[in-house]
Amino acid sequence: MFEWYPLLLVGGIVGAFALLFSLAYLAIRRQKEAIGFDRNMKDGEIVRRLLHYARPHVRQLLIVLLVMLFSIAYDILSPLLIGQIEELIKNDFPLSRLFASVAVYAGILLVSLACTYIQAILLQIIGQKILSRLREDLFAHIESLSHGQLNEIPVGKLVTRVTNDTNAISMMFTNILVNLVKNCFVILGVLTAMLCLNYLLTLMVLCFVPFIVLFTVVFRKFSRKAYRKVKDGTTDINTFLSENLSGMKIIQIFNREPEKKAEFDGKNAALGKAKQQQIFVFGIFRPLVYMLYISSVLCLLYLGGRGVIRDVSFLGQTINSGTVVSFYMFISRFFNPIQNLAEQFNWLQSAFASAEKIFSIFDLVPDVQDAPDAVELPPLRGEIEFRHVWFAYVPGEWVLKDVSFRVEAGQMVAFVGSTGSGKSTILSLLCRNYDIQQGEILVDGVDIRTVKISSLRRQLGQMLQDVFLFSGTIRSNILLRKEGVSDEEVMEVCRYVNADHFIDRLPAGLDEEVRERGNNFSAGQRQLLSFARTLLHRPAVMILDEATANIDTETELLIQDSLEKMANIGTMLIVAHRLSTVQHADRILVLSHGEIVEQGTHQQLLEQKGRYYELYKLQYTKKQLQSEAG
Repeated sequence: MFEWYPLLLVGGIVGAFALLFSLAYLAIRRQKEAIGFDRNMKDGEIVRRLLHYARPHVRQLLIVLLVMLFSIAYDILSPLLIGQIEELIKNDFPLSRLFASVAVYAGILLVSLACTYIQAILLQIIGQKILSRLREDLFAHIESLSHGQLNEIPVGKLVTRVTNDTNAISMMFTNILVNLVKNCFVILGVLTAMLCLNYLLTLMVLCFVPFIVLFTVVFRKFSRKAYRKVKDGTTDINTFLSENLSGMKIIQIFNREPEKKAEFDGKNAALGKAKQQQIFVFGIFRPLVYMLYISSVLCLLYLGGRGVIRDVSFLGQTINSGTVVSFYMFISRFFNPIQNLAEQFNWLQSAFASAEKIFSIFDLVPDVQDAPDAVELPPLRGEIEFRHVWFAYVPGEWVLKDVSFRVEAGQMVAFVGSTGSGKSTILSLLCRNYDIQQGEILVDGVDIRTVKISSLRRQLGQMLQDVFLFSGTIRSNILLRKEGVSDEEVMEVCRYVNADHFIDRLPAGLDEEVRERGNNFSAGQRQLLSFARTLLHRPAVMILDEATANIDTETELLIQDSLEKMANIGTMLIVAHRLSTVQHADRILVLSHGEIVEQGTHQQLLEQKGRYYELYKLQYTKKQLQSEAG
């Protein structure tokens, strides 16, 4: 009876670990809701949507599957060959038989290596195509979101979705799914070979499978939590960096570097802790599976050794040295895929978590989109009319209240008023950056909600206070990829808006480098480049939102001259705090608390001595004081 004590000892140790992990599993099930294991989207729904991207590559994936079947031949056949060689060399044998066995072994190995290489190349090609299409679709969808939706989503979060999360999905297609299938085939193949070789030893190995399943289930629970914490921490850091690197100048101006450093350290420490937890989970799981592997090997060597040395059978089946060697290799091939399956399953869960985050962006329905029967807007004359327009960014908090006015084609109309009165909102609504709640906005008598947004914006030229320049050159920023425009045409537009005054002084001219956000140019220079960019696209209606704010007097004079020239091109709508900019407008609308309180020419409004007169008087007095102080 004592001969079975070693086996009982191994069983007792494995059973103790199984009991411990069973208790841990039960504890986690009770906390499932609190620690957020569940996703909002079911796995089946995620798989269905991901298959949409894999469907065009079904033929290549089938080829990969066929190649994979050849590549796993080595894992299944090599232990049998090694066992035969073991039996062969125990006795006298012809050397040719050894050479033949070694040649067969080498041939199987070479075929497996070649198939693995082909499989890897094909998967990378397929994965990169899927990744590219997914990123393109995601970026295109982000472009379709309204200004309000983009304002609600941190830029860093969107960057994480387009980069990190799509990479996780690419890994799923190039590595995880195929290896999951491969490992399943390896396990089935190895199990079949073991049963054919010695079914009773195979049953001994299978005694460890329930423990593997138990450890894998518990590991899956812990690892899913760890994966989520890592992903959330990565998103937090990306969001923090995106915002704070863009605002680094403000941080330095207000001397907030220590506080921001401490805030970053906190987020970085949280991510580090999450990664440590992830490593800790894997650090427990791998040794446990390895313990089961070693336990099965010990049982094999004990039982097999007794059978070979004492020439006894195990439950009626004879065991020789070749069988022991083959089973030793088979056990390794059996446990490695099981361990990989557990890890790959959790990588799959990580990819699913990334896919859910990506699809949550896809599921955002744009607030502003074309009507089903939207038509192309014909070339505009430039007539604009607001009819009883009501609008609120937040429901119930009206920014515009029953606003009505009409702009004739070719007119210059200005909007003035205190901050928050609704001036910029009017211009934003005209471009359909937002949709109104009540009323109508007409261009040439056509409701803008009945035409395609792209055809509307194509004929509107927007020049904002905060001019955004892309990294590149002056030429690329003016053209914005518009084809078929010569340098002479570009310079002609630049001369028209007085941008040539500084471009001609630059060493590279139109090829002068533009750094990120155009920070190597002054605010006035960026504004003039914005004018040139807008005019080059020949809009029927030009919209200027605080175009002369925060610029020097010399540049303001250039911009004033540019405005006078542009006023002859088409309809122009201007929002300005500096009333000197709008004195020559055909009509000035004065807004207060979302309502038009006055309208008329500059002189008419001064004679009324109302709200406009007060604003003008306030600016005039302020200018006088600044002049005297200077």
